[in-house]
Amino acid sequence: MEVTANTAAENEELWGGGNRPLKASYGKLMMWFFIVSDALTFTGFLVSYSFSRFKNINSWPIADEVFTHFPFLHGIDAPMYYVALMTFILIFSSVTMVLAVDAGHHMQKSKVTFYMLLTIIGGAIFVGSQAWEWKNFIKGEYGALETRGGQILQFVDASSGKRAAIQEFAIGIETDRSTHQSSNGIWYSSEKALPTVTLEEVKKGFIADENLVIRTQQLNEKGQKTVLSRAASMGKLNEAIGVVEGANLIHNEYGNRLFADFFFFITGFHGFHVFSGVVINIIIFFNVILGTYERRGHYEMVEKVGLYWHFVDLVWVFVFTFFYLV
Repeated sequence: MEVTANTAAENEELWGGGNRPLKASYGKLMMWFFIVSDALTFTGFLVSYSFSRFKNINSWPIADEVFTHFPFLHGIDAPMYYVALMTFILIFSSVTMVLAVDAGHHMQKSKVTFYMLLTIIGGAIFVGSQAWEWKNFIKGEYGALETRGGQILQFVDASSGKRAAIQEFAIGIETDRSTHQSSNGIWYSSEKALPTVTLEEVKKGFIADENLVIRTQQLNEKGQKTVLSRAASMGKLNEAIGVVEGANLIHNEYGNRLFADFFFFITGFHGFHVFSGVVINIIIFFNVILGTYERRGHYEMVEKVGLYWHFVDLVWVFVFTFFYLV
């Protein structure tokens, strides 16, 4: 029996470090395996986005014209300001997580509790901000027309050079408009929500206002969207088949619909990770308050969730760069 026990102990040492291979616990190793696999997933998404953008580079929406909203500043053009603030908050939450892990190494329960709370608040603000950004992106701001070929036609006031909202210049036409419900619709299918104005109302308003011209989604040599002359705009107007307000997986008033598809998918997938991280942090936070890790004699669980949180922050740096900066 003694010989067998000694042999087992020797094999455990030769196998690769006993319970701490590579000087790390199995819990940390499993977290690293998850991070590596998830990093490959996000890499695939961003590579796909890059190829699609390169293929449609001349019709890709300009981020500075899409993300211009800021809470409580209605009507003020603030390109990328709120997205930059969201990014700062998420990075700052990563700093507080580092401080929480460091406090755990020194067995300082009160500091771990405080810095974990700051991390949770930062993550919650980011998730809420991302949801608010989605709301504005889905709702839209100016509206546009869509041609049969899927091209987006936006409107510009030639006298000021600024975008013109279709709701502001469209002239109302008295018609009976009702949304088909599944009970009375064709083939028992419900119709999507009707736009605030009809195509004919937009055309009538455009013809009446001679200062309005059309801007296509095609970019010129300066990287700006092409603005047509009044005569060319009148001809282009006849190609429109419908009104587009906001963005979804099928239509996108800002330009190429693939931009909206990738935006919803990648930022939504990342937002799910952040939300999951906030939930996990809340669980760890209450365990810290209850003294669970004090009784264990270590705060390794805080360190493991810290690895996940740093990964989520790092992924956002790449998402921010690809979608908003480049």
